[in-house]
Amino acid sequence: MRHAFPTLFIALLILSLATHTQSASAQNTQTTPTQTQTQPQPRSPGGDVGSGAGDIGKGTAKGTGAAAEGVGKGAGDLVTLHPIDAAGNVGKGAGVAGKDVGVGAAKGTGKVAKGTGRGIGKIFHHGHHDEDTTPSPSNPQN
Repeated sequence: MRHAFPTLFIALLILSLATHTQSASAQNTQTTPTQTQTQPQPRSPGGDVGSGAGDIGKGTAKGTGAAAEGVGKGAGDLVTLHPIDAAGNVGKGAGVAGKDVGVGAAKGTGKVAKGTGRGIGKIFHHGHHDEDTTPSPSNPQN
């Protein structure tokens, strides 16, 4: 009987550790936060204006680069005594530059106008909520 007490004590100790471990793991699985998916917010009017200004700047920079490339190639052709190629490269650079500046300006101006219009619209429509505009039937069927 001398050995019965330590064996019983060890068995109870193992049982209590096992139940404690199970309850601790159950608590850990319950506290795991769930991930929520958020939809991206639409761009603000100021964001539209800023993006439009960026597009205008990008178009201008791209056009300037194309003009410089055309002038550089034209100068190289002129030095190597190819005047016809020189004129063609300068003209091509100018044409690409005009296109890039025009596209950038058009995109940017459109975004600036959209952002400005939305900003002004918020001023005048502040506090108004869109309500259901479907007409109610004049003759309800019960």
